[in-house]
Amino acid sequence: MPGQDPYLGIVTGAEGTLGINGGFVKRRGPAPVEGAAVNAYVCTIDVESIDEMAKKIETAGGTLALPKFAIPGMAWQAYYKDTEGNIFGIHQPDKEAK
Repeated sequence: MPGQDPYLGIVTGAEGTLGINGGFVKRRGPAPVEGAAVNAYVCTIDVESIDEMAKKIETAGGTLALPKFAIPGMAWQAYYKDTEGNIFGIHQPDKEAK
Protein backbone atom coordinates (compact mmCIF):
# COMPACT_ATOMS: atom_id res chain seq x y z
CA MET A 1 0.00 0.00 0.00
CA PRO A 2 1.53 3.36 -0.99
CA GLY A 3 2.94 5.32 1.94
CA GLN A 4 2.84 2.36 4.32
CA ASP A 5 6.22 0.71 4.72
CA PRO A 6 6.16 -2.06 5.65
CA TYR A 7 2.58 -3.20 5.03
CA LEU A 8 1.47 -6.79 5.61
CA GLY A 9 -1.82 -7.70 3.94
CA ILE A 10 -4.01 -10.32 5.60
CA VAL A 11 -6.67 -12.41 3.86
CA THR A 12 -8.84 -14.64 6.06
CA GLY A 13 -10.83 -16.61 3.50
CA ALA A 14 -10.13 -18.66 0.42
CA GLU A 15 -9.86 -16.73 -2.85
CA GLY A 16 -13.29 -15.64 -4.01
CA THR A 17 -14.91 -15.91 -0.55
CA LEU A 18 -15.78 -13.21 1.94
CA GLY A 19 -13.56 -12.77 4.96
CA ILE A 20 -12.40 -10.22 7.48
CA ASN A 21 -9.43 -8.92 5.54
CA GLY A 22 -7.04 -6.20 6.57
CA GLY A 23 -3.41 -5.49 7.24
CA PHE A 24 -0.70 -4.43 9.63
CA VAL A 25 1.48 -1.34 9.44
CA LYS A 26 4.52 -0.37 11.51
CA ARG A 27 3.71 1.30 14.85
CA ARG A 28 4.21 5.06 14.69
CA GLY A 29 4.28 5.73 18.41
CA PRO A 30 5.39 4.19 21.69
CA ALA A 31 4.43 0.65 22.66
CA PRO A 32 1.60 0.23 25.19
CA VAL A 33 2.70 0.82 28.80
CA GLU A 34 2.80 -2.39 30.87
CA GLY A 35 -0.39 -2.74 32.91
CA ALA A 36 -2.33 -0.13 30.92
CA ALA A 37 -5.93 -0.87 29.96
CA VAL A 38 -6.59 -2.03 26.42
CA ASN A 39 -7.35 1.06 24.36
CA ALA A 40 -7.55 -0.40 20.87
CA TYR A 41 -9.05 -3.22 18.87
CA VAL A 42 -8.06 -6.67 20.12
CA CYS A 43 -7.92 -9.18 17.30
CA THR A 44 -8.97 -12.75 18.13
CA ILE A 45 -7.97 -15.61 15.84
CA ASP A 46 -9.67 -19.02 15.53
CA VAL A 47 -7.22 -21.89 16.03
CA GLU A 48 -7.56 -25.66 15.78
CA SER A 49 -5.78 -26.28 19.12
CA ILE A 50 -5.44 -23.53 21.68
CA ASP A 51 -2.81 -25.53 23.61
CA GLU A 52 -0.63 -26.12 20.53
CA MET A 53 -0.94 -22.50 19.42
CA ALA A 54 -0.03 -21.29 22.93
CA LYS A 55 3.24 -23.25 22.70
CA LYS A 56 4.03 -21.69 19.31
CA ILE A 57 3.25 -18.17 20.57
CA GLU A 58 5.49 -18.58 23.62
CA THR A 59 8.30 -20.09 21.53
CA ALA A 60 8.12 -17.03 19.23
CA GLY A 61 8.44 -14.65 22.20
CA GLY A 62 4.79 -13.93 23.01
CA THR A 63 3.72 -13.80 26.64
CA LEU A 64 0.52 -14.79 28.39
CA ALA A 65 -1.87 -11.93 29.18
CA LEU A 66 -4.94 -13.94 30.30
CA PRO A 67 -4.86 -17.73 30.74
CA LYS A 68 -7.07 -20.14 28.81
CA PHE A 69 -10.67 -20.10 29.99
CA ALA A 70 -13.92 -21.69 28.86
CA ILE A 71 -16.74 -19.85 27.19
CA PRO A 72 -19.23 -22.54 28.27
CA GLY A 73 -20.82 -24.45 25.43
CA MET A 74 -18.92 -22.44 22.83
CA ALA A 75 -15.12 -22.32 22.96
CA TRP A 76 -11.80 -21.98 24.75
CA GLN A 77 -10.23 -18.50 24.80
CA ALA A 78 -6.87 -17.04 25.87
CA TYR A 79 -5.06 -13.74 25.40
CA TYR A 80 -1.39 -13.10 24.69
CA LYS A 81 0.96 -10.18 24.14
CA ASP A 82 3.15 -10.11 21.07
CA THR A 83 6.79 -9.02 21.26
CA GLU A 84 5.72 -5.35 21.04
CA GLY A 85 3.15 -5.60 23.85
CA ASN A 86 0.04 -5.75 21.64
CA ILE A 87 -2.70 -7.98 23.04
CA PHE A 88 -4.43 -10.56 20.84
CA GLY A 89 -6.72 -13.50 21.46
CA ILE A 90 -6.78 -17.12 20.38
CA HIS A 91 -10.10 -18.94 20.18
CA GLN A 92 -10.74 -22.68 19.82
CA PRO A 93 -14.38 -23.53 19.07
CA ASP A 94 -15.54 -26.39 21.35
CA LYS A 95 -19.20 -26.95 22.26
CA GLU A 96 -18.00 -29.12 25.18
CA ALA A 97 -15.98 -26.30 26.82
CA LYS A 98 -16.86 -25.87 30.53
